[in-house]
Amino acid sequence: MRDWKASLKAIAVGAATGTAIGLLAFRFLTSLQHPGMGSALFLLVPIAAGFSIAMVARKPNTTTAAAVLSVVSSLVLLIALGAEGILCAVLAFPIIAAGLFIGIGIGVLLRKLVVSRTNNQTATTGVLLLVAPVLIVAGERIETPMLERPRTEVVQTTVNVNGSPERVWRAIVSIDNIKASQPFLMHVGLPIPQRCTMQGRGVGAKRTCYFNVGYIEETVTAWNPPYSMGLSIDRTHLPGRHWLGFESADYRLEPSGGTTWLTRRTTVFSYLHPSWYWRTFERLGVESEHAYILRDVALRAAH
Repeated sequence: MRDWKASLKAIAVGAATGTAIGLLAFRFLTSLQHPGMGSALFLLVPIAAGFSIAMVARKPNTTTAAAVLSVVSSLVLLIALGAEGILCAVLAFPIIAAGLFIGIGIGVLLRKLVVSRTNNQTATTGVLLLVAPVLIVAGERIETPMLERPRTEVVQTTVNVNGSPERVWRAIVSIDNIKASQPFLMHVGLPIPQRCTMQGRGVGAKRTCYFNVGYIEETVTAWNPPYSMGLSIDRTHLPGRHWLGFESADYRLEPSGGTTWLTRRTTVFSYLHPSWYWRTFERLGVESEHAYILRDVALRAAH
């Protein structure tokens, strides 16, 4: 019974430590002047939290349980407080979990090599715990110049539509009600396009695309019916922190016998790092939007 109570206490202390570090660091790093979220948040904070958990929850089973509880608690609280959405939390979970267990590994190693060999283990543990905030602040300072500049990505999707360019053109200029099947990401928080309206025709015309949670305002920058249309994204009225934004979009239509090759290209900018991790998810999100819209165009152009 005593061992059970001691383990439960260690799990609670470890989870509370990890959760506190995660939430306080999130508050600190997202309240700064630059718009980005980078490796300091997604890697250094979990490493620091995992390291601290290993320092205070000393048995392997309690350390693992405390780590899992802390990351789940942190993400649930951020979602409940409206600081992040469900989709963002789901996508961030793998890299956060990886950093957390790297930190635990470092903590366990230092506990064996350093703490266990000192006369005053409590004082040594306290000194080592100070490494966590120092690591986070130093990482943020080093990373800030990169986070102030967005990186640009171009995502392109092409489909073959059973219809002439003229019919396909009419289907993309204005969209009354999108009825295509929704990709998986739209069931877990990705904004769902619903309709697009056009005010005027030609260069300078205004186009507004409505989503289930807001809308995007666009201006036509290129107009060559029925072969191409370019759009600049003027304003985005969607909820959440805009780590990922839309810069421009265009459609290209190429006749091919009795069908048309329809290409949608979107230029996005992102303040999320590390890019090697987030680029895949960003492209997947934009490609899901493309697939949803282009499937609907294909359905309408075929009738």
